Amino acid sequence: MIVALDVGDRDRASDLVALLAPVVDWFKVGVELYTRVGPAAVALVAGAGKQVFLDLKFHDIPATVAGAGRAVKDLPGVGMWNVHAAGGAAMLSAAAAANRPAGTRKLLGVTVLTSLDDRALPPLGIGRALADQVVALARLSQEAGLDGVVATPREVADVRAACGPRFLVVTPGVRPEGTDLDDQRRVMTPAEAVRAGADYLVIGRPITGAVDPLAAARRIIDELAEVDG
Repeated sequence: MIVALDVGDRDRASDLVALLAPVVDWFKVGVELYTRVGPAAVALVAGAGKQVFLDLKFHDIPATVAGAGRAVKDLPGVGMWNVHAAGGAAMLSAAAAANRPAGTRKLLGVTVLTSLDDRALPPLGIGRALADQVVALARLSQEAGLDGVVATPREVADVRAACGPRFLVVTPGVRPEGTDLDDQRRVMTPAEAVRAGADYLVIGRPITGAVDPLAAARRIIDELAEVDG
């Protein structure tokens, strides 16, 4: 489980890391927190001995994304980072090259955002069905040398069929039973996502917005333990 620190200030992020540290090993630093705090957001997670999923979704010309990748390598504690797979083969290859030697730092391609559904793709000039678009971008990412993709649980089986069992799938769009969907469209519960074959689950507001975030995290961990058991 990766807890998304989608909050607007360093103090709130620091409080959440300290509160959840007994049960959570991974935290996501996204564009809101990173834009406000910068590399200090990564440092506060790394300083607690935890791993960072740096979710900045780089999407630019190959040279610029390669430069961003080299900068990521200078941030201790980053275990995963991502780029938009729609940036194309040359950009993905440049990012993969900048990530070497990768060691334990994994590079992921973002396929289709969880806020989109089939109706959102035609206005973007995409004629494929959403699941087909996810698979196409997953294959492109794998061919370029990436370690995995970000996709919702609903596309995990298709990605597995196309890219094999060792290709990582990190899944946002995970919502425990009884919680609000917010702006997510393609969701599953944590247990459903694991059964679908997800490697990592990104969960934010159901934990960080809870009255008792630690208790919320523990409930999800208990649910996942039942699946593993």
